Amino acid sequence: MQRHFDTWFLVLVIALVVGGFFVFLSASLGLLARSDAVFSGIIINQIVSLTLGVGVLVLMARIPYRFLKPAAFYIFLLAIGATALVFIPSLGLAYGGAQRWLAVGPFTFQPAEFLKLGFVLYFAAWLSAMRMRVHSLWYGIVPFAAIIGVVGVLLLAQPDTSTFVIVIGTGLGMFLASGARWRHILALSGAAFAGLGGVAFWKPYIQQRIITFFDPSFDPLGAGYQIQQSLIAIGSGQLWGRGFGQSVQKFGFLPEPVGDSIFAVFAEEFGFFGSAALVTLFVLFAFRGFSIAARAPDYFARLTVVGLVILIVGQAFLNIGAMLAVFPLTGLPLPFVSHGGSALLLTLAEAGIILNISRYVKT
Repeated sequence: MQRHFDTWFLVLVIALVVGGFFVFLSASLGLLARSDAVFSGIIINQIVSLTLGVGVLVLMARIPYRFLKPAAFYIFLLAIGATALVFIPSLGLAYGGAQRWLAVGPFTFQPAEFLKLGFVLYFAAWLSAMRMRVHSLWYGIVPFAAIIGVVGVLLLAQPDTSTFVIVIGTGLGMFLASGARWRHILALSGAAFAGLGGVAFWKPYIQQRIITFFDPSFDPLGAGYQIQQSLIAIGSGQLWGRGFGQSVQKFGFLPEPVGDSIFAVFAEEFGFFGSAALVTLFVLFAFRGFSIAARAPDYFARLTVVGLVILIVGQAFLNIGAMLAVFPLTGLPLPFVSHGGSALLLTLAEAGIILNISRYVKT
């Protein structure tokens, strides 16, 4: 039976969106050290992305989720095709040594964000169709490895290792929730760890991130610069923070203050208690999301919510953990907060799908 949206989940989404926008506004002040044009351009871009994202959230929350299952395969194919387009010279846009963006006129889009959503929808559809046979090798591990392999080829070629790690973690979580055998999960986890180790061996920038993770003082003016400045910003916040807009590190010290370093700016301005409040919001987001999944009306809906929650919250914790030197640097944006039009748009679309499914939960 169709009901109202899950009120608590909707409140959490609104809190993250509104709070995230004000954090972004404060962090973006650091761009004034570069030029007014950069500052105004970033602000306009974020407002447009947020407006479109809210529209997509409302749309995805209204369209019955059951339409997504038969369309999941085609959505996944479209996402794969869009991601492959970044390698076409006339369409793909390179930045910082990575080929991750599509340039369409004055607009840029990162199709890997769409690929993450497409993967969750298709894998949820596959697992729900193979529900009774997911324990087997040929209907469990092999399809999982094949789907992950396709995604991995596209993402590692860009390269976008961090997004690939998120996809692997999300897939393993969905596979476990589907009832897969623990030995299959462990085997896949081991294979993923070995594969990523091999990638790290061939990618010097990943080696540097691993080295700075174990020794944050390594190369403080080079590979270790971002983590050093992040820790200085977070430590400067102490318990209560410097106050809204008062961050010092965002003015020319922190790389990407509106991107993957935005949590460090937030922690400097709002301190330990503000940071704990933000982490709590994401934890509550996860708990409420999993509560919706547990009461979902069917197998596809349950696995879709599980995948989307892991995708959003996992990325948030990897971003925060990287700024705290708990994880290696990832370059991932903080969901609902960081600058990035395609990331914000797709995150809001994913929240809209969860809200949609919450209308049909079992009481």
